[in-house]
Amino acid sequence: MLGRKKSKQACSKGFSQRLKEDRISQLTESLLCQILNYLPTKDVVKTSVLSTRWRSLWLSVPRLELDSRDFSDFDTFVSFCDRYFDSNRVLCINKLKLTIGDNDEDGFYLKSWIDAAAKRKIQHLDVHSLSQSHKIHLNIYKCETLVYLSLFEVTVAKGRIVSFPCMKTMHLEDNVYPNEATFKKLISWCPVLEDLTVIIYGKDTKSFPVHSRSLKRLTLVRVSSFHSGAISGVVINAPRLCSLRIKDNVSKSFIVKNIGSNAKLDLSILFGLWYFDEASVRSRRSSIHRFLPGILSVREMTIHPRTFMLMYRYLELIPLPHLPKFRYMSRLSVTLGVSNLQFLPAFLVSCPNLKSLILESNSNSSQKMRFKGNYQISFSSVPKCLLSSLEFVDIKTNILEYVAGQQLVKYFLRNSKILKKLTLHLNYCSPRDDIVKKLRKFARGYKTCQVAIVFD
Repeated sequence: MLGRKKSKQACSKGFSQRLKEDRISQLTESLLCQILNYLPTKDVVKTSVLSTRWRSLWLSVPRLELDSRDFSDFDTFVSFCDRYFDSNRVLCINKLKLTIGDNDEDGFYLKSWIDAAAKRKIQHLDVHSLSQSHKIHLNIYKCETLVYLSLFEVTVAKGRIVSFPCMKTMHLEDNVYPNEATFKKLISWCPVLEDLTVIIYGKDTKSFPVHSRSLKRLTLVRVSSFHSGAISGVVINAPRLCSLRIKDNVSKSFIVKNIGSNAKLDLSILFGLWYFDEASVRSRRSSIHRFLPGILSVREMTIHPRTFMLMYRYLELIPLPHLPKFRYMSRLSVTLGVSNLQFLPAFLVSCPNLKSLILESNSNSSQKMRFKGNYQISFSSVPKCLLSSLEFVDIKTNILEYVAGQQLVKYFLRNSKILKKLTLHLNYCSPRDDIVKKLRKFARGYKTCQVAIVFD
């Protein structure tokens, strides 16, 4: 019995001693680097004080995210980066994210660091410049391993032949391009590019053509807070495009070629107009006429309020037999003010096979007070989709508090012949019983149509 007791004590002592051992430090260096790769760079560097084994381990981590503003001064930031990029321990760099201030006026340091990253087969590069004075050196254009590129407020240098054979995602925001050819080349020499975001602010009047045979998703944002006349248009040629989002209040023309069939479209464009009177819309009639054929094959569309009104005013100018038709569109999401609800049925004439309609409101508090009374609307037509295809209507606003809104709900219930479900989103404080009683009085064209009420 005594021997067995001593044996248990020895085992317990050995187990306690093993618990005190540094199990993590016993891992291989490659495995430790994989673990550190998931931590923020600040925390990775802090591990250097743990022991001599950890002192230089952070230099082997293939990911670096640094902001020059986090250092006491720019010289310290430069020293830190130089040590990392000069280290022979870094055999490859998977991800590099640098946010750099205007201290590096000629981009000397940025150039040398990116050159070093390119030699180490970098895959993910994110450069956020705070001065717009930096230039990406030509060597980065020849990086054959780059998969992701994000540039923010960077001056892109002229290039000879751009080659990004592995590039799949690109985010370009508020950059400076010396000419249109540089931008076009940057996109067209990415043979497997799938995701592209281009954001332009301010007074840049250059055209930004997008030509890609591989592109699947494109977001183009071009906005200005001032009106100084419309600027050059946009040309998009991407036959595999399945998602297109455009937010542009300054470009005077858009041409979309070879967009993929059944694509999704998010549209907020004004063709450089700030007012939609008949004379203004007529001045852009040819531009809109050239734009529409390129998007008629979309399957889903989200249209924003001012764009809706522009399109409605344009359609008013077109004789009914020549009205453009979105024959493939099955889902439409539109945002409207109360005063514009009356224009919705006329717009739906261009959507003969629509199955699902989502309606939101952008009315501010003053508009709500104005139209909460007896403001009424009338609908003179019943578009084809209500008779043969529309199955779901989702109204994501408390539309029943307006007389005009009540009339619209009545219109859908009475004229939709195959409507399966109409969903109303109401305020949580809305009187449920009164609403139910009111809805029961609305005649229905399709007797089995379900009316669902959601209290938000």
